[in-house]
Amino acid sequence: MAASGVRPGWPTARDGRVWWTEDRPDEGGRTTIVRRDADGTRRDLLPAPWCARTRVHEYGGRPYALTPSGDVVFANLKDQRLYVLGENGEPKPLTEEDGRYADLVVRDGQVWCVRERHAEDGKVTRAVVAIPLDGGDVREWATGSDFYASPPPCPPRRAASRLRLLEPPPRMPWDGTDLRVTRLSDGETWTVRGGADESVLSPCWKDDSRLYLVSDASGWWNLYEIGLRGEGARALCPADEEFTLPPWRLGGMPYAVLGDGRLAVLHGRGDLRLGLLDPARGTLTDLETPCTGWDAALTADGSAVTGIGYAATTPRSVVTVDTATGAHERLTGDSAALPDPAYLPVPRAVLVGGDVHAYLYPPHAEAAGDGPSPYVIFVHGGPTAHADTGLDLEKAFLTSRGIGVLDVNYGGSTGYGRAYRDRLKGQWGLVDVADTVAAAEWLAAEGLADPGKIAVRGGSAGGWTVMAACCRSDVFAGGVSYYGVSALGPLNAHTHDFESRYVEWLVGPEDPEVYAGREPLALVDGVTCPMLLLQGLDDPVVPPQQSTAFSDALSERGVPCTYLAFEGESHGFRRTETRVAALAAELAFYQQLFA
Repeated sequence: MAASGVRPGWPTARDGRVWWTEDRPDEGGRTTIVRRDADGTRRDLLPAPWCARTRVHEYGGRPYALTPSGDVVFANLKDQRLYVLGENGEPKPLTEEDGRYADLVVRDGQVWCVRERHAEDGKVTRAVVAIPLDGGDVREWATGSDFYASPPPCPPRRAASRLRLLEPPPRMPWDGTDLRVTRLSDGETWTVRGGADESVLSPCWKDDSRLYLVSDASGWWNLYEIGLRGEGARALCPADEEFTLPPWRLGGMPYAVLGDGRLAVLHGRGDLRLGLLDPARGTLTDLETPCTGWDAALTADGSAVTGIGYAATTPRSVVTVDTATGAHERLTGDSAALPDPAYLPVPRAVLVGGDVHAYLYPPHAEAAGDGPSPYVIFVHGGPTAHADTGLDLEKAFLTSRGIGVLDVNYGGSTGYGRAYRDRLKGQWGLVDVADTVAAAEWLAAEGLADPGKIAVRGGSAGGWTVMAACCRSDVFAGGVSYYGVSALGPLNAHTHDFESRYVEWLVGPEDPEVYAGREPLALVDGVTCPMLLLQGLDDPVVPPQQSTAFSDALSERGVPCTYLAFEGESHGFRRTETRVAALAAELAFYQQLFA
């Protein structure tokens, strides 16, 4: 399971070559850059101890870009400087230690990107900048907003586009953004599309007078074509489906322009499928591949499209599809290193209570006993995110031991339209908890789970839901929280800038009475089941005090609680030894609960 943390990301295809990043738990969790040549030769470009990872928004994003000559510009984790990596393998610094950089693209001898700066007083500023590769002066093209994305200029370099977060807060990119264009010759800037209740994402130049973009104006993230001044907007393929995922990390593209002008697109509900869209006719045809879903990071090279595909029994992989022939090839992912496929659970989509989406992973038949089985309900983080059906060896680790899993996309999850997403507005700690509790009750009512042997686990915002559910209900035999939120006031005071006003949308403006009615720490007297809390000590998103305060409160009440802290780990565990220790502790916890 720990070895499964080798995860590819951010593919770029050009001239028969493909580049991507690769997270490696067995190398201390560092991220390297890999290139595969047209003849199939694979080469690691970035040697240890270099790590290609940006900390913009703390969640990061695309950390590299290619120059016309094939050199790589990348952000190094340790100092957050940009470096240029040539064929000789020796990175040379391009910037000072004065910022963080993401959403990189190289054009006209410059690196266009989003720059984030952190002042000594804690103030964070962001800007769209152009950094000359020859070491000239950096130019700011946009500043003053809390959020920027998608800064690439038009190929003839007549204008540059960018997304901007609409003010005032609290808003996140999936709530309200606008698309702005700046004419580079004179600096004139105007709004092309957007609004307080419209999430505009992923713009891409069609030519020097029109753009493609994704908008949820219809209630679903659909693809549009629009003129430079906002004229002639048209939906390319109107559908009650999503054509993208929320931009937690900068730099992803859910579609790519092929050499013949057609678009390779992602679309669907829950998991996103890969299809071919003719923008002139509006016809959409799915491509037949073994992947049941794709991450929002596509890249095109002629008639070929490359992305990160996944399925229930194959690992997330860099996959190239030739749209002319339909042939596909997995460039990464060693299936030989996986367990026997018979032990890998295949999920079934279910509706809980008729309106809550979830994926059911039954326990392996040989490991399951007679009658209802023990179950663990998985609660995803975000909370504006979703659980997909990609291979997850943490689930297989449990199902192979006779423990079933139900992965819940509670109200507020993405993948099911804006109305489903907005169910959580002002209702965090209520709707997510109610849906999770309903999932446990559904398992018991269906005769799938032993009512006395249902546990719940989640990370980050999912950890909040775990703690809150254990406070509000006695349906769970135990709860497992990974770096979860327990108190809202301290979170507002100490979390990172990107999510500093997120709680206002999720719960409301800071109000001690309202917060006390939602946060687990204030409701801790309701917990009667054992709990396991796991936390990285270098977490800038959810500080360790969130877990320690809840652990101390449980201990004071005599409720069994184990708190495990891990040095050097941040928001999400990356090191092999940490992943092993955490899962071993979690399994031991379940073995005691379900004995």
